[in-house]
Amino acid sequence: MAEPRRRKICRFCENKIDYIHYKDERILKRFVNERGKIIPRRISGNCAKHQRKLTRAIKRGRILAIMAFESESYR
Repeated sequence: MAEPRRRKICRFCENKIDYIHYKDERILKRFVNERGKIIPRRISGNCAKHQRKLTRAIKRGRILAIMAFESESYR
């Protein structure tokens, strides 16, 4: 019989990070797949509050050209 999966914990709650800055490309890239899509909450393990803040930061980073909207190799 398969063991039940361990519940993922939010990395932002664990490290007590309240603000996710849109200029912090290193953190934001971790939550975007190779096609440029934002990784959903059920896969990343973020809580709802931090997933909303993360999505907002990624979108702001894209508008200011810090991050790409889609990968160049996709097309």
